[in-house]
Amino acid sequence: MAESSNGPDEAVSDVWDDWREAVNMTAKQLEDWLATDESQSVGQGEGESTGHESGRRIVEILQTKKADLTEDDAQHMRKVVGYVKRHLAQGPQDDVEHSRWRYSLMNWGHDPLED
Repeated sequence: MAESSNGPDEAVSDVWDDWREAVNMTAKQLEDWLATDESQSVGQGEGESTGHESGRRIVEILQTKKADLTEDDAQHMRKVVGYVKRHLAQGPQDDVEHSRWRYSLMNWGHDPLED
């Protein structure tokens, strides 16, 4: 994706509010979650799942000052927002707390029980 005319600052600003709404876990909460067996039990991909890898990237973004985020960070932030929005619409009818659906969302930095 090409940088916006005003660079990474504008790209980050464009996604910032949606990102803050989609990612409702702190870096520490997410880091602790990613170390659990439940976190590693869900997702797609060979070896480490796509969601688990994304979670590690989200932790890095959460630990970075907004002014220091890059266009690449903004691109990942948009990907996270899209994933969370799509998956929130597909929730289970019962036992949300122990569902693979919740575990997958948490890998992407969103705990649906915290809404």
